[in-house]
Amino acid sequence: MAGDDDTVLRFPILIGDIGGTNARFSIVLDANSEAGEPIIVQTASFNTIDEAIRAAVLDRSSVRPNSAVLAVAGPVDSDEIPLTNCPWIVKPKQMFASVGIGDVVVLNDFEAQALAVVALGEEHMEKIGGDAPEPNAGRVVLGPGTGLGVAGLVYALNHWIPVPGEGGHMDIGPRTPRDFEVFPHIEKLDGRISGEQILSGRGLVNAYRAVAKADGKPAPFTKPAEVTAAALAKSDPVSEEALEMFVTCLGRTAGDLAMVFMSRGGVFLTGGIAQKILPALRAGNFRAAFEDKAPHSELMRTMPVYVITHPLAALSGLAAYARNPSLFGVQTAGRRWRV
Repeated sequence: MAGDDDTVLRFPILIGDIGGTNARFSIVLDANSEAGEPIIVQTASFNTIDEAIRAAVLDRSSVRPNSAVLAVAGPVDSDEIPLTNCPWIVKPKQMFASVGIGDVVVLNDFEAQALAVVALGEEHMEKIGGDAPEPNAGRVVLGPGTGLGVAGLVYALNHWIPVPGEGGHMDIGPRTPRDFEVFPHIEKLDGRISGEQILSGRGLVNAYRAVAKADGKPAPFTKPAEVTAAALAKSDPVSEEALEMFVTCLGRTAGDLAMVFMSRGGVFLTGGIAQKILPALRAGNFRAAFEDKAPHSELMRTMPVYVITHPLAALSGLAAYARNPSLFGVQTAGRRWRV
């Protein structure tokens, strides 16, 4: 294992964004190339990440990557890296033989999302309130998906430095009288309600069931997409309230994180759920909850929020890093394995 931050990676470079449900791969051929055609597979279709790389990437291409930069949903702190919401275990040393890659860097998935904030232009974002971002000011990225991902982004010593974490597991609690009616019915995890218990795909279904239980109403939907579709179509009041609660809680959490990172450079919502619920995010309660942070409401009003609309943002961030690692202050000690 090595941790030389200033050592460039050998091209071609395989990049991979490994989520709880989907794994997305691409190849960056050289320092002047955009990432190649993305390959997207469901994690449930393969027993291991090595199998997925062989079947989805290597068997379909004559290009043989020399290096890999992988972003995984979970903390990276050993030679065997379990994913938080998927049974795969990433074993970089095993990859030397199993997929023929001799240099592997493993990042947190929301580090990749933070890198994407720098890599993507504003044409790939939709702004939801606030003033113009301050250049080189702190930023924060969060995204409800299979779980709730969070990362900070700070500019220091001429580098953008992503700050990964497990912010999706912070506590979240009731605030309004209606919250106090609904929250007792939200499914707990070891006795507590973390952000992920509401702000994720399964969390939206949790909120939907809790609203229904609070009012003694039926809750026939079992999938996040069903709740979202009914809420946006305004065809089911329980779904509408669940999505409204989801958006409000997302605004509160985004505001909390914006204060932690003093995000005058912007708060960025990423992932498929944020893109799908854009109309609900524009409705007003998100921004109101985001700004409702007395005694700092005036400060919060100035902070811009963006929804990243690029469908494969993390791959764009990984490609930017792969092409020129020296632009970013990414610490690879303990997270880079070489033959």
